[in-house]
Amino acid sequence: MRTVIQRVKEASVTIDGRVKSAVDAGMLILLGIEDADNENDIEWLTTKIANLRIFDDNEGIMNRSVLDVDGEILVVSQFTLLASTKKGNRPSYIRASKPDIAVPLYEKFCSELSKKLNKEVQTGVFGADMKVALINDGPVTILIDSKQKE
Repeated sequence: MRTVIQRVKEASVTIDGRVKSAVDAGMLILLGIEDADNENDIEWLTTKIANLRIFDDNEGIMNRSVLDVDGEILVVSQFTLLASTKKGNRPSYIRASKPDIAVPLYEKFCSELSKKLNKEVQTGVFGADMKVALINDGPVTILIDSKQKE
């Protein structure tokens, strides 16, 4: 699983001109899923995200997690995170899982993250044409790949 995590002041997903989900201060997570992903990736990644210290403490140092600040999270599926640009100029998305594999993993990821936060995670709609708006706070943007564990 690949994620782009953005610390936000606010974020929203609009589909067909209607706001589907919106959050205030917290995180926008773009999530890419590949066939090799499984529940171990979900457990490791959701634990990492819930405890990731990217929010400022009283001294302005990034030392607090989304749990510590009672932040909100919006998770948006994004198969393009698995793009390969090795050959030519047209990205290949062959590594991105098809919906029959990706949807259950996406739903499980959101469910596990909700459990860790003790609040509902907001979502987009898998496979929909979504318009994502955000105010990146910082900006702070973190890339995490469950296969790299860096």
